[in-house]
Amino acid sequence: MSLTAGIVGLPNVGKSTLFNAITRAGAEAANYPFATIDPNVGMVEVPDERLTKLTELYNPKKTIPTTFEFTDIAGIVKGASKGEGLGNKFLANIREVDAIVHVVRAFDDENVMRENNRESDFVDPLADIETINLELILADLESVNKRYARVEKIARTAKVKDAVAEFNVLSKIKPVLEDGKSARTLDFDEEEQKVVKSLFLLTTKPVLYVANVSEDEVGDADQLDYVKKIRDFAATENAEVAVISAKIEEEIAELDDEEKAEFLESLGLEESGVDQLTRAAYHLLGLATYFTAGEKEVRAWTFRQGMKAPQTAGIIHTDFEKGFIRAVTMSYDDLIEYGSEKAVKEAGRLREEGKDYVVQDGDIMEFRFNV
Repeated sequence: MSLTAGIVGLPNVGKSTLFNAITRAGAEAANYPFATIDPNVGMVEVPDERLTKLTELYNPKKTIPTTFEFTDIAGIVKGASKGEGLGNKFLANIREVDAIVHVVRAFDDENVMRENNRESDFVDPLADIETINLELILADLESVNKRYARVEKIARTAKVKDAVAEFNVLSKIKPVLEDGKSARTLDFDEEEQKVVKSLFLLTTKPVLYVANVSEDEVGDADQLDYVKKIRDFAATENAEVAVISAKIEEEIAELDDEEKAEFLESLGLEESGVDQLTRAAYHLLGLATYFTAGEKEVRAWTFRQGMKAPQTAGIIHTDFEKGFIRAVTMSYDDLIEYGSEKAVKEAGRLREEGKDYVVQDGDIMEFRFNV
């Protein structure tokens, strides 16, 4: 399942430094071959301790983690919604990603030039966020206005059901965009969500704000005023926040596993920022992991929460979904508790699930099919 988060940010916020750290972290992965699909796309493993435990239990010939893609989005300037600078490329790239990772500088540095040559040495994270968000809002507003004019007449006169539904959603979104707010601040019911999806708006994409702090402050980052401001703003948008130091991440990416662990411990951190970021982006999109396990291979698979057994089988191969019969299933927690697949079965915890079973995060599955 190929899903990607696009990394955006103004000049000098640490976007490129973070992306470089992400790609190098991917290149260092021992169990999965690093892939650079093209120059601005990097693939990294999704950190998961469960995979390590399963490898210890099954001792397979190979272990394959699930992965996640990050795309380094083209730079942005004010006026991007009107095609200024690389605006058209920026907006096109945003449309192609599933989620947005918005990097915001959250530390002062007199050696770093402010965006648009601002005189102050002090950063203004909320102003920086507004610069990018406003361009996305303006692009969406232009799109909504065009559709609004086209649909209104059909909805009011012909009263075509689909047109009425779209017009009602557009009427809900339009004033919010005009007020300078993102469409993600709105709540939509299930039927409205279907319409919203068809609009392909930029400001409905889930967002993870990344507060990039200095190396000296990463251990106490949650106490920083800049970080608090970013968190407060994100809460108004139903968005999430991760805190990292891009500079530290670039250094960590050069270390082996043992050196990395020692370095993180010296900083008072349990895991790297790239690991935190990857996990946060993974869950931001409502993704989860199931496993297949045996002597030949232990492997993690990504699926969307809410998917049923045949759909998740189809992630491995389309024939698995077409000819799905049942899924022999146990939970990761049960396997750890009982110690072996045989013991899980003897305890009556090994299940045979049918076509309507909603797969759960941590399920260990063996699919039976006939094509």
